[in-house]
Amino acid sequence: MMSSQVSWWAFWVISAVCILNVEFNIVEGGAYEETKVHIVYLGEKEHNDPELVTASHLRMLESLLGSKKDASESIVHSYRHGFSGFAAHLTDSQAKKISDHPDVVQVTPNSFYELQTTRTFDYLGLSHSTPKGLLHKAKMGKDIIIGVLDSGVWPESQSFNDKGLGPIPKRWKGMCVDGEDFDSKKHCNKKLIGARYYMDSLFRRNKTNSGIPDTEYMSAREGLPHGTHVASTAGGSFVSNVSDNGFGVGTIRGGAPSARIAVYKVCWQRVDGTCASADIIKAMDDAIADGVDLITISIGRPNPVLTEVDMYNQISYGAFHAVASGIPVLSAGGNFGPGAYTVQNIAPWVITVAATTLDRWYPTPLTLGNNVTLMARTSYKGNKIQGDLMYVYSADEMTSAAKGKVVLSFTTGSEESQSDYVTKLLEVEAKAVIIAAKRDDVIKVSEGLPVIMVDYEHGSTIWKYISITRSPTIKISSAIALNGPLVATKVADFSGRGPNSISPYVLKPDVAAPGVAIVAASTPEDMSTNEGVASQSGTSMATPVVAGLVALLRAVHPDWSPAALKSALITTASTTDPYGEPIFSEGMTRKLADPFDFGGGLVNPNKAADPGLVYDIGAEDYRLFLCASDYDERQITKISKTNTPYRCPSPRPSMLDLNLPSITIPFLKEDVTLTRTVTNVGPVDSVYKLVVKPPLGVKISVTPKTLLFNSNVKKLSFKVIVSTTHKSNSIYYFGSLIWTDGSHKVTIPLSVRTQMLMYFDQ
Repeated sequence: MMSSQVSWWAFWVISAVCILNVEFNIVEGGAYEETKVHIVYLGEKEHNDPELVTASHLRMLESLLGSKKDASESIVHSYRHGFSGFAAHLTDSQAKKISDHPDVVQVTPNSFYELQTTRTFDYLGLSHSTPKGLLHKAKMGKDIIIGVLDSGVWPESQSFNDKGLGPIPKRWKGMCVDGEDFDSKKHCNKKLIGARYYMDSLFRRNKTNSGIPDTEYMSAREGLPHGTHVASTAGGSFVSNVSDNGFGVGTIRGGAPSARIAVYKVCWQRVDGTCASADIIKAMDDAIADGVDLITISIGRPNPVLTEVDMYNQISYGAFHAVASGIPVLSAGGNFGPGAYTVQNIAPWVITVAATTLDRWYPTPLTLGNNVTLMARTSYKGNKIQGDLMYVYSADEMTSAAKGKVVLSFTTGSEESQSDYVTKLLEVEAKAVIIAAKRDDVIKVSEGLPVIMVDYEHGSTIWKYISITRSPTIKISSAIALNGPLVATKVADFSGRGPNSISPYVLKPDVAAPGVAIVAASTPEDMSTNEGVASQSGTSMATPVVAGLVALLRAVHPDWSPAALKSALITTASTTDPYGEPIFSEGMTRKLADPFDFGGGLVNPNKAADPGLVYDIGAEDYRLFLCASDYDERQITKISKTNTPYRCPSPRPSMLDLNLPSITIPFLKEDVTLTRTVTNVGPVDSVYKLVVKPPLGVKISVTPKTLLFNSNVKKLSFKVIVSTTHKSNSIYYFGSLIWTDGSHKVTIPLSVRTQMLMYFDQ
């Protein structure tokens, strides 16, 4: 597998089907009914004492099942910190019966999620050798606790060494749990301060048949190489003398190298679902009680995306409670791009991250006989290959003429057909193959034949040279390392794209960060070198990059809300790379990136530390948004931390009223009026002037055009009127609304589509 391609587990087909471990109970009439894990959600907890909360759960089960013994054997998890609820082995009839209990707001079957899966922080302006900036102002994230929900950790990695760290923060209430090949006294330290694992919902009620293979560890130690990479990217310590994909030696570290890490293993190597929702929500509940400062979750589900209040969307539920408790939650945007409506984890209270490339590339030089050199996008590390060049259309045309030659091929077929093609070339003893493909696919091939991938443009250039040359030749050199402004930054083709398929008025993704060929710690099975690291790609890798930045921001601004932190990231993000060059979007065709590719843009951590103004949002604002989304009040009650049924105002508010650091209007026909409120977090006496860059064919009118802040005025609102000059349905057009005081540029993206007729084939 090429190190620069998307990790194989990041492209697994995600199973949202509830394939559950079951056993059978005898019911009335002698029939058998299967039991399976159900999540019983009770909303806000009635007691601050966790033991009393658990006792109430057991009493409820006892009244249902008939005995304390059955209740104790049935219960899987007790959720008792951020909210109240439990997971238990129940038959469908028992689940239906308990759902009628007056204290129960929702009962759902257990379901499954999947994982979404150096120079990174220097590229973002956070060089540890620079004496100024966010990294040093935040003391490298000192004592911030990052909660990582993933596939576990490889504790021996040097990324988790605790050299130079002080005592564990006294506010930490979590723990390290012993298990298979994991000794809490040996493997936890002042860096890795928490390590729990969750698997109870994977077992049958008799504690057998979890579906976990022998290659997995029954502990927080990971067998599936993903969580170690994520945790070390977010908060790993400094590790020196690490090879960067074989192109030189350097130092790697996480975004917040002095932060503490708490690992919650919720994902396992299983064929019928990797990450169980019952375990995920239990881990989030524990993380809230343990005292983490932020939570990063690089897992998700496939299309169709679940609504924010869907009974199966446990990440959304858990994230709502975390955010309501002041804990920001970051999630991966998913790896189902580059098509529209593919972004995952779309709840407005979550920070959703897209993936970009870095200013680093390891291309393979291809020098044609006419002295034209092309750069192939894949890295070939081997001896120089020189010889004759020919073009073969398909495997059926393969002849012995290809023996000893470099073969060019164009492909739009499946990976299987491509592999068949390569196998044929091996049989006729070709020297190498150059495959021109539409997208950045890298195929699996047999050993012994170098495979070089190029795009259609380069493929056409090579084909033209072959067609007009009597004896075409080529030289394939070993890959070279390119860094800096010569290498364009691109939104990765796999990164999930907007618009938001569930709530089109909410821009997703929120921001972008590097997520391609990220070098970080890993398990021995996945280490591309003997230094204990591996290169992985995916939005799973981009998310902990931003988590590390949020850790630094929390260290500098401990009183900021999750929404304020999110606003700071979005309003200071850049639509150009660090060298001022435009960011492109990879896909079927390459184009300039827009808000549906990268939200506000590429994160700019130093500017995010001093954003000037923030667009703040509280839990009640999110509830009102759910009212505006026309969700049932019972559904809103279920997700809210309320003891009494939630009542929406009448009339219900507009979906445009949520104070997001963006404005997205998917169905503009008549004039639309909306309001935004900004909070001054910069100099007390500040004057901000308006700059508007309207989308094509759209008029933006803002009042007032000047915002005056002083010691008595911390918050100000402004009204925006949006109208269209288009006479027919349009595509989305993009712009921006900027408030500037001369030193700060507080920018929010505008995304507007005119819809004169309500059909969607344009």
